[in-house]
This record gives sequence, C-alpha cells and structure tokens, in this order.
Amino acid sequence: MTEILRGEHLRREYRIPGQRSPLVAVDDVSLSVSSGEIVGLVGESGSGKSTVSRMLVGIEQLTSGDLYFDGKPVRSRGDFRTLREDVQYVFQDPYGSLAPHLTVRQTVGDSLDLRGLGTPKERDDRVAQVLEEVGLRAADAKSYPAVFSGGQRQRISLARALIMQPRLIICDEITSGLDVSVQAQILNLLLELRDRLDVAYIFVSHDLRVVKYLSDRIIVMKQGQIVEEGAVEQIFAAPNAEYTRDLIAAVPHFDPTRGSTAAL
Repeated sequence: MTEILRGEHLRREYRIPGQRSPLVAVDDVSLSVSSGEIVGLVGESGSGKSTVSRMLVGIEQLTSGDLYFDGKPVRSRGDFRTLREDVQYVFQDPYGSLAPHLTVRQTVGDSLDLRGLGTPKERDDRVAQVLEEVGLRAADAKSYPAVFSGGQRQRISLARALIMQPRLIICDEITSGLDVSVQAQILNLLLELRDRLDVAYIFVSHDLRVVKYLSDRIIVMKQGQIVEEGAVEQIFAAPNAEYTRDLIAAVPHFDPTRGSTAAL
C-alpha cells in the first residue's frame, strides 16, 4: 500500500486567558494512513482524536510537528490546498454541516463549480453520479437539506466529499446520533465505497463497536496522546494498555450487519 498522509510528533496547544500554561489538547502524536486502508481513531470525549483529525487537513493549526502528503511536507496554504484535492473531511453534525439555503446540487457540486471543471452539464452529471453512488437519487439534487433525514444528510456529506474523487476521507463521528439501523447502513456504504473506489478513511469515533466492524487498524487516544495502536484483531484479542482494556470491557455487544446486539 502507498502511504497517503502522515503526521509526525503533532502537538496542539491552546492559550487560555489568565493561565500561564497552555492547554495541551494533542501531545506528540504520530500516525499515518495508506491507500485503501481504514484507520479507526478512538478515545473518550476530550481525548484529542477530533483535534488530530482537524490538524491533518489544516482546520486546526499545528503548534508543532510535521505533516506529509505523498511523502512531501505540508506547510503553506498552497500545500494544504493541494492536499485537499485528495483528502476530504466529513463532519459529525449532519444538520449543521449543510447550508440550509443551498440545494443538494449546489452543496455537492460546489468544488466543481469553483474550479470550473467541465461544462455545466458535465458537472450536473457528476453530481447525479455521486448521489447515486451514496444511495440517493439523481433527482435529489434539486431538493434542500430540510427534507432529508439525518442519515440521508450524511450521505449528502459523503457525496460532497466524493465529488473530487479523493484518495482519503476523514470521517469525524459521522454515525454519532444516528439510530442503530442507519449507522449500519452508513458503515456498509463506507465499506462498499472503499472496495469500489479504493478510497481510504480515517474514522474518528468514541464507539469501539463501530470501529471494530469498520477498521483495519486502530489507534487509541487518551488525554491527547496515543496509548495503543495495532491491527483490529490484535487490539481486541490482546490489548496492551489498561485504558484500552477498560474501553473494550465497556462496549455493549453489537453486530452492525444486523443492527442489533450480538456477540463481539
């Protein structure tokens, strides 16, 4: 597999008014993802996992550390613009991440329109194609977000991410808040897209049930640091860190393929 994105010794500090010492949200985190791979980034709320994911695309600035895309350093705004051609980000909130005054066509096709790629008809055809790829109808392009459910809105967000044919999609808690059956649909869609389009994912979640089902490799974070990393089977069969063992012990038994509880 070819490495797509790598972060080395990433650190993120926040200056708090009235405090001499900064708040350290991410401390010396190194990670990578390769083509076709699904990396689960897990931890409790406040562990720093979402901050790391945002640092990888420039939503959050690095206090220190290095970021590499295709083996080349990413430092300038131009570097991040190049990175975002191939690395897309899907946010947690399916209601807040879609502009209510824009049609699905405008939201999904925005990147094509800004770059003037193809003719207007070719752009419309591409939007229709990606909507169908995520399980929606081409006719949905004319509608506004208000008429769609939370699960459908996440499909729209995925279509927006897919429009530029990225090599990597970072998914930040995208099944959080969805009911179990809809979660299963979204997870299976991600796997289908990975197999069909050879897209890689970094899947950020606090839910180990979901991460176990979806991921090839797991990175466990606690208080801004990585405490354990390894293949899914190894992590669940013989976790090394006590924190990981506690997380696994707290997981309700669940099988996303059936949308119901079952043995892990």
